[in-house]
Amino acid sequence: MVMTRREFVELSSSAVLGASAAASGRTAGAKFRACVIGDSRQGGYGHNMHLVWALREDVQVVGLADPDETGRAKHAREADAQRTYADYREMLDKEKPDLLAIGPRWSVHHPEYLEAAAVYGAHGLMEKPIAVDLAAADAMVQTIEARNLKWAIGFNFRANALIQHVKRTVFEQDLIGDILELRGRGKEDRRAGGEDLIVLGTHIFDMMRFFLGDPKWCIADITVDGRPATRSDIREATEPVGPVLGDRIHAVYGFRDGIVGHFASTSNRDGNGGRWGLDIFGSKGIVTIRLDRRFDICLLRDPAWAPGGKDLRWQPLPDAPAVEIRRPELENYLPIVDDLIAAIGEDRRPKTSLQDGRDSLEMIQAVHEAYLNGGRAVMPLKQRDHPLYR
Repeated sequence: MVMTRREFVELSSSAVLGASAAASGRTAGAKFRACVIGDSRQGGYGHNMHLVWALREDVQVVGLADPDETGRAKHAREADAQRTYADYREMLDKEKPDLLAIGPRWSVHHPEYLEAAAVYGAHGLMEKPIAVDLAAADAMVQTIEARNLKWAIGFNFRANALIQHVKRTVFEQDLIGDILELRGRGKEDRRAGGEDLIVLGTHIFDMMRFFLGDPKWCIADITVDGRPATRSDIREATEPVGPVLGDRIHAVYGFRDGIVGHFASTSNRDGNGGRWGLDIFGSKGIVTIRLDRRFDICLLRDPAWAPGGKDLRWQPLPDAPAVEIRRPELENYLPIVDDLIAAIGEDRRPKTSLQDGRDSLEMIQAVHEAYLNGGRAVMPLKQRDHPLYR
């Protein structure tokens, strides 16, 4: 039986509200109380994170916190928040929300936001990247697991129906034969190199993990102006997401069955040319995923990977599901939010979890660990502090 989204929402709402009401004393059928943390002066609201609860009819936004008065009023109006606060701690104390959205892109503050939310038993959704280093990310995961809280992160690509279709047809069936390697590139805009590795690379790494599981090792090379990068080249990113190194990153990861995954980001005179995405190379052909063009996914049926004079063309992925786009600014959050609500009622980890955010960050940190310590790092990493701060 195929279930429509409305039927899924109604079913998951009923299950979650029943379980949640029993635990909290709330009346069954009552709406979830949701809050939003944003900061218009320090990381904003990510990609419209203040609007994510509008995707659910069973959620009511009771509060929004932002220390910037103008930003607070604007975003509260857009989110239809009942009350506003300058201090997020005051909001949490007074509203005691069931759900919380943490919007700022500045990951340096994410641990304190999450720790405060956990005190009140709030489940929620956080903008990526999760934290500055693995030590902080590990502590965040331990915090929610100790309290059995369900937290998702804004990895909105793995949740998309088209990416789910890629996993089924390419990795679980035989669309392009044996998988031989994956090649990912960053966005290569003004942040190309070290900052691109963190801010956009995190999506590429999450998709690699979604398709292949956790990597076993990483090797990496980093340069600045064509020369090997040194510790004197370490700098802070343009936004507080941690230290960065290099204007050219090249990394290789070892996955199951001898499959390797490549990642590169290079500062170049032409900038972002739409290369941001992931290419999957198999023994029968290639599947390419371009992320800047709303999941432009194509298939080339050629085991040589180079048609040359042959009459071969890129074609759409067969049997790809039709995706109805009603609110483009929110559509990628829809499966994440629906699954988060279901995960609360089913007492399981969300499919796009905070733990996934931590594990994607480990792939980023492994690049620095490998480069600064002999060119190769075994994963999982034993040292969890940031190698660029060490």
